[in-house]
Amino acid sequence: MPNKRLKVAVLVSGGVDSSVALRLLHAAGHSCTAFYLKIWFQEDFENFWSECPWEEDLKYAKAVCNQVDVPLEVVHLTDEYWRNVVSYIVEEYRCGRTPNPDVLCNTRIKFGAFLDAISGMAFDYVASGHYANIIHSVADQMDKPSSLELSNDMVKDQTYFLSHLSQSQLRRLIFPLGCISKDEVRKLAEKFDLPNKDRKDSQGICFLGKIKFSEFVARHIGEMEGVILEAETGDFLGKHRGFWFYTVGQRQGLRLSGGPWYVVEKDVKNNVVFVSRNYYSIDKRRRLFRVGSLKWLGGSHPRQMNQLQCKVRHGPGFYSCSLTIELGEDGQEVAVVQLSEDDQGLAAGQFASFYEGRTCLGSGVILESWDDLGFPVCPKALEVAAMGDKSKLGKPVKIKNKRLSEVI
Repeated sequence: MPNKRLKVAVLVSGGVDSSVALRLLHAAGHSCTAFYLKIWFQEDFENFWSECPWEEDLKYAKAVCNQVDVPLEVVHLTDEYWRNVVSYIVEEYRCGRTPNPDVLCNTRIKFGAFLDAISGMAFDYVASGHYANIIHSVADQMDKPSSLELSNDMVKDQTYFLSHLSQSQLRRLIFPLGCISKDEVRKLAEKFDLPNKDRKDSQGICFLGKIKFSEFVARHIGEMEGVILEAETGDFLGKHRGFWFYTVGQRQGLRLSGGPWYVVEKDVKNNVVFVSRNYYSIDKRRRLFRVGSLKWLGGSHPRQMNQLQCKVRHGPGFYSCSLTIELGEDGQEVAVVQLSEDDQGLAAGQFASFYEGRTCLGSGVILESWDDLGFPVCPKALEVAAMGDKSKLGKPVKIKNKRLSEVI
């Protein structure tokens, strides 16, 4: 829409990316109103919030807006966030799955509850500092769907986090940073002399700010001591605080001697974590998996499904893949995904996003294994896991590094 002055709602977080997005739209002559989403603040979290990160974020957001006299409004969505994101995350962890809060924040809060909150304000578009491109239909082809395209900065690209949006959400969005690299964004921040030009990028999950995710999980699910067993032998190696703190493929935080050890399976019923040092040497479920809760940005699954690309986590890496569509027990579509090579570990509850060239086609949620392609936990380990009184196991076995060659 050349030469048209748009009315744009701009989501700002106090960070550099959203601030540069705001300034670019303002410099282009569009009528901007900035919105800061206040999502997460509960009194029982006051110990974690002693530094009040949201107050610092809001201070920077105000300073950026004041530079160019752009109005800033604070939108309170705490109840919506708790109901649509936090409750879901907690329940998924209780069931032994690993949800993705960032995908849920985008679909249910930033471009869900927020769009609903401003629906009566007649904005042409909603903008944010995401690294992605949206291609909208030209005026005489309004029936053609909008498409989500990869960012020019493949390292920062965030299409994975946006892949579960609906077409109706996509049509209302613009991302000014989609054609810009992170280095260029930093240079623009300097050129605009933004108050937050030297501020570091946030590394937190969604709106949790400075709260460590392990602390969040412990606060809402609690801790329950369980045992760590070697998958191949059933040896008792140590204890853990609860299976929900661990993800298949995880290596860090196990604190076991003689490693490296990897989490290979979890027994949710008995609160047991199975580990192995042979994680990469055994043929297991790293290429073939199922994906449910499918959402296709174009409205239906792609016609050609043999030469696609797939992401199973955020990052610049892709796998070549092929899809087969079948019906699940609930009558909904399920995609059986065949990767071109092994992945380091597919976690049930995470999202898999699909691409054709630079276009993101959509995504779905990785389901639990439905066959025998999981890690082969030995019968003794399964027997030990099912023991009622695990205090009979005695002291953990100390594994020396030299045993690695014996096991392999």
